[in-house]
Amino acid sequence: MGIEDIRPMADEVASLMASRYGGAKRGQQPDLEAMMHKRGGALPRRLRREAMFLTQADRMSGNPKLARQVDFTRLERAHKALTTYLRPLGQGARLQGGFISWASGVVLGLLVLAALAVWIMLQRGLI
Repeated sequence: MGIEDIRPMADEVASLMASRYGGAKRGQQPDLEAMMHKRGGALPRRLRREAMFLTQADRMSGNPKLARQVDFTRLERAHKALTTYLRPLGQGARLQGGFISWASGVVLGLLVLAALAVWIMLQRGLI
């Protein structure tokens, strides 16, 4: 584990956040600082602190003297916690969740339409 490993860790977490929460334009990969600004609130509080530590370490990695001050054990722990939280939801599960969300919206709309039809029929005395 060295200074050169900080940027790939931050990029991996940023790409996982972009794939899970969105916020990245098609074909572009924002850095972790931009993803934290856009979608950092979607993370749980404990993981948000870890992501902020990783963001700070990523900023410090640009300066070799500051990069030596980074706590690499905490950095590894933060990276592992963030990747284990962000990874489990794969593309298939995400598509399935999107379909279920869409289908539930359609069913709710149909239920509201049916309730409205029954109410109108009751008002007109057809039932």
